[in-house]
Amino acid sequence: MVGDRIRSANPMIAEIAVAQRAFLVRTVRHLVTEAGIDQFLDVGTGLPTANNTHEVAQAHNPAARVVYVDHDPLVLTHARALLTGTSEGATDYVDADLHEPGRILQEAAGTLDLSRPVALVMLGTTAHVVEDEEAYAVVSRLMDALVPGGYLVLCDDTDVVAPAEVIRQWNEAGENPRINRAPERIAGFFDGLELLEPGVVSVIQWRPDPIEVGAPRPLDDFGGAGRKA
Repeated sequence: MVGDRIRSANPMIAEIAVAQRAFLVRTVRHLVTEAGIDQFLDVGTGLPTANNTHEVAQAHNPAARVVYVDHDPLVLTHARALLTGTSEGATDYVDADLHEPGRILQEAAGTLDLSRPVALVMLGTTAHVVEDEEAYAVVSRLMDALVPGGYLVLCDDTDVVAPAEVIRQWNEAGENPRINRAPERIAGFFDGLELLEPGVVSVIQWRPDPIEVGAPRPLDDFGGAGRKA
């Protein structure tokens, strides 16, 4: 199977997926409890799993409002069935492609108040826009529409460890090509924003929760959180 071949080429892929979800939990929790953010636009949500954005946000603020965006019909079907939030808040879904930032914003405005701060969440998403100029432009277009006080939470796989063979197998297997960027290119998505400490780092090292023994080792997925001033 393709998945088995990719995992064979990159044995860390499952560990990265777990670490990326934990990064989501920590960043959303921080933004709700420390920064007072109660609106989230999650672009490229993927199939529902544990600790989804609305679950984390609404656990700390039941009135939080979350809009998920994806273009995969299977993802949207599962999202509508499984991603239900609190009665005090709101959880909605937008069927749109990452290359359509205008449509994303227009439809998200039906649930989110874009005159108030919003956190844009993009985990494992920008890798599917393979040209740097276009990828940066898409993120900038979305962030430009957010008022000061909004945030960008973004991470993606890097090319530090993962061999080119992993990307080649992925791109040969489907119609959704991807590219792994170097950490400094991922940091470029935060240009003009106030990066929260510790900056753009391996996701497992972004404000990790206390662990019993040792320190977390870096994984081939980097990200951070930045505030729009």
